Amino acid sequence: MEQPPQAAFFAQVRGRVQGVGFRYTAYNEAARLGLTGWVRNTRDRDVVDVWAEGPQEELDQFLQWLHQGPPRARVEAVDAEDKIPTGAYSTFSIE
Repeated sequence: MEQPPQAAFFAQVRGRVQGVGFRYTAYNEAARLGLTGWVRNTRDRDVVDVWAEGPQEELDQFLQWLHQGPPRARVEAVDAEDKIPTGAYSTFSIE
C-alpha cells in the first residue's frame, strides 16, 4: 500500500510566467523531485497556479525553484500556502 504524501502546497506564481516554458520546466522539476500534483496557466496571463504534494524537503526545493523559474521567466512573486495533502495524484501533470 502506497503511503500518502507528507505535505502539500498551493502556489500562485506571478510575473512573466506564461509563454516562456514555465509549465513545462515546472513539470520537469517536480517530476525530478518525485512530486505529484499539477501546474496550469490562469486566465490572468501573469499568473501560473501550482499544486504540489510530496515529502517536505522536496517541496521546499520545488518552492525555491518556483521563485526563479526557467531562464525566460521573470518571477515577481510567489504566494504559497501549505495545504493538507490529498494523495489523489499519482504523477505531476500540466493542466
